[in-house]
Amino acid sequence: MKRPASAARPAGRPASRPPVRLTPRRRRRLDPALLVGATIVGLLVLLAAVSLVWTPHDPLAMDAATRLAPPDGEHWLGTDKFGRDVASSIMVGARTTLLVGIVSVGIAALVGVPLGILAAMGPRWLGLLLMRGTDILLAFPALLLAIMFSAVYGASTTIAMLAIGIATIPTFARVTRSGALTVLRAEFVPAARLAGLGGPAIAVRHVLPNIVGLVIVQASVAFAIAILAEAALSFLGLGTPPPTPSWGRMLQESQEMLWSAPRLALIPGTAIALAVLGFNLLGDGLRDLLDPRLKDRT
Repeated sequence: MKRPASAARPAGRPASRPPVRLTPRRRRRLDPALLVGATIVGLLVLLAAVSLVWTPHDPLAMDAATRLAPPDGEHWLGTDKFGRDVASSIMVGARTTLLVGIVSVGIAALVGVPLGILAAMGPRWLGLLLMRGTDILLAFPALLLAIMFSAVYGASTTIAMLAIGIATIPTFARVTRSGALTVLRAEFVPAARLAGLGGPAIAVRHVLPNIVGLVIVQASVAFAIAILAEAALSFLGLGTPPPTPSWGRMLQESQEMLWSAPRLALIPGTAIALAVLGFNLLGDGLRDLLDPRLKDRT
């Protein structure tokens, strides 16, 4: 007589269980907008970096004999009305554009992020006071601030960077305050206070690391706005002064030849459009990648 299967099993030995099949974890595909934006921004940075050590021609050299020359093997994008090489001017103009964007966004972030955290963590009256101050600052766009500063100190790249940076502070302050208020409602913040951490320690250890994604996304979007603002200021003569190449001033100088040589306007205009598009797409892609609420939707 055969023993039951339960009797044949040695005492103390657990019953065998069927193998557990783990569902493969689905990988998140990178957003095409992020890839395209990162590619455009990378090419812009590469173009500016190369211009530091090499350009096809001297961007400031004028040659009346080759003025308005069409694109050829020697001048890849032709020459302007002064005989300057357009390709070299575009490369050096990319460097100017990145410099203005980095400095202006850096000013806005260094001032706006602490103000936003202070408005969220400080007393209610202080938060209201700081937010009303940003409302007043929003009434002064970068163009108006640049006109005011230029009237006092003269037009320069430094004035343009300062005006754009100050005009962008309210946006960083508002985004930071909104993110900080969300973090402060989390359960680990009261636990940190019970552990003896003060306000500055909580801001540095808990609030700032949890809103860094928002700040990065806002910086990417603000960079695109800074590119447009710098081009507009240079177009009006309030930005980078001559002879330093600037995409905005290249547009301004091409106005009188819009019909006879439209490429002189199309080339810097396309460069500005692509740079703005690249940073906007990069910001959208980073938002989708860093926002935890969107991770489960992809």
